[in-house]
Amino acid sequence: MTGHRTVRRAALAAALSAFAVTAPAGSSATAAPAPAPAGDRAEVPARGGRTDSAVDRVADFYGSYLDAVTDVGRGELAQALRAHYLTPELRARLGNWEQREHADGVLRAKDAPTAWHVTYNDSAMGRAWTRVRLTWDGPGQPHSTHLLVTSDLTTLRITDIQPDTER
Repeated sequence: MTGHRTVRRAALAAALSAFAVTAPAGSSATAAPAPAPAGDRAEVPARGGRTDSAVDRVADFYGSYLDAVTDVGRGELAQALRAHYLTPELRARLGNWEQREHADGVLRAKDAPTAWHVTYNDSAMGRAWTRVRLTWDGPGQPHSTHLLVTSDLTTLRITDIQPDTER
């Protein structure tokens, strides 16, 4: 898990540097993950994506955003991710919601989940809808919340994040 997070951080830092955002990087930020032992290779999940996929963009955003909000001192990176992936209108609506609810509007929660899962839901009229499941580990059973995320298919930017009421 740490290896995937390190690779994702390094890729994200390189991408955001084009936007003049500098993320602190340690010596481990550029280190490649250690290869899995031969017997464990079948158990390691594959990761991938496409730059032209709205669903992959939502997954990339949530994976990177969770890394940024759970790492101490990474608030500037979380804001840069919002600026890059979310429309200005959505950022304004989230800001209003956050002031009212005293919670993170992207996560619809006061704390950060430990896992996320993104699936395609539907697309029509220039938009794509993606379902996001956020899971928290805590005392007792893990619990999840579900979000419905809307993306513009032309810009691939996220235009809305709402609780998924169909779950």
